[in-house]
Amino acid sequence: MKSLFRSLALGAVVFLGVQNVNAQQKIGHINADEIFQLTPEFKTANDQLRTLNETKTQELQGMYAEFQKKQTEANEKYRSRSEANKETIDAELQVLGQELQNIEQRIQEVQRVAQEDLGKKQQELLNPIQTKVITAINAVAKEKGYAYILDTSSGSVIYFQGGEDISMDVRSKLGISPDAQPVTPAVPAE
Repeated sequence: MKSLFRSLALGAVVFLGVQNVNAQQKIGHINADEIFQLTPEFKTANDQLRTLNETKTQELQGMYAEFQKKQTEANEKYRSRSEANKETIDAELQVLGQELQNIEQRIQEVQRVAQEDLGKKQQELLNPIQTKVITAINAVAKEKGYAYILDTSSGSVIYFQGGEDISMDVRSKLGISPDAQPVTPAVPAE
């Protein structure tokens, strides 16, 4: 009976101790995406990505224009085809068909390479910013004694009541103005 009482008493002490520890943990929340987009480095990176995207788009538009020009030329040749010039036009159409096929293959290759280039550049530019923001969040959380910081931008937090939003503290740590507005990304994150 004494050992049962001791076990129950020990269990109660452990249970109450755990409850006391849990009650003292601080939980905060932050919109990390917003903080990320507010950094001056993000604006610079975003401008570079937008420029690269525009350059690649212009290159592709030039290729599309070349393709359309050749296609129009082939259509006009086909319309002018008659029994008298049939062999000559058919030979020219065959050459134009091959040229159209080559242009189409080049367009597909340029699109593939452009996508890879944009992805690589995005990682190269955005990963250091992400590391900087995470480091600042961790520093603020440690300084303020938080046990958990929930990221409300990740979609993993469906509901939160209370908690303390540390966004302004992280902005301050990163030197971001309290009234700064996020920049819309030039290339959406994957």
